[in-house]
Amino acid sequence: MESRTFHIGGSALHVGVTGRGPDVVVLTGGPGCAQYLERDEISPLNHRAWYPEPRGVGRSDGGPHTMEEAIADLEGIRKAVRVDTWIVVGHSWGCDLGVRYAVEHPEAVTALIGIAGRGPQRDRTWSEAYEAGKAGEPVVDINCVPEVHAALSDSFTAWIHQPDLWRGLAACAVPMHFIAAGDDIRPSWPLAQLATLVPRGRFSTIPGVPHDFWFTHPEVWTNTVTDACAEFGGSP
Repeated sequence: MESRTFHIGGSALHVGVTGRGPDVVVLTGGPGCAQYLERDEISPLNHRAWYPEPRGVGRSDGGPHTMEEAIADLEGIRKAVRVDTWIVVGHSWGCDLGVRYAVEHPEAVTALIGIAGRGPQRDRTWSEAYEAGKAGEPVVDINCVPEVHAALSDSFTAWIHQPDLWRGLAACAVPMHFIAAGDDIRPSWPLAQLATLVPRGRFSTIPGVPHDFWFTHPEVWTNTVTDACAEFGGSP
């Protein structure tokens, strides 16, 4: 894994890069978590994978910011590394950010692979199921910056309240494959709804794995991401 630094929007942002082949940008969860997916052993095979660390987190300068700024950072990095388009792989919160990125910058996104995301909704039954399952979820130690988490969470709420949200999703022609973790405590019905809504959507489930299966089942994660990326121009 090679470590690079890019000066975007007045801040020095860390980006890891590994591999060769079609370009993939991998978005971490949280929001506000360090780039926990930046590991050679779980990178998609036969692809060049980019791992941006969010602004204000870990090795990246800056502080609390909005989804709009997070997307501007991704676009700044993409242009800095001279990539025309890339596949977006997003885990958890990264899936939700990736959806918005694809809607607002379809010219930059070859395809979106959203894994174990929440979806653009605030539903009481979803939250109740999540809270009920938290005690039994495998514990994974991930550094998270509370101030960044809060700012991005507020920005997410503002985004899902936009009156044209669903119209924009329904009109987005970017291919989107939403993948649920079969043993995730987070209900997957919002991902299935998104896959039905977007014109080129697909939904699938990986059975027997929890939310953070990149950690608990790394081989399954690598195979899942590699196969999903291969659907959109890469070779497994």
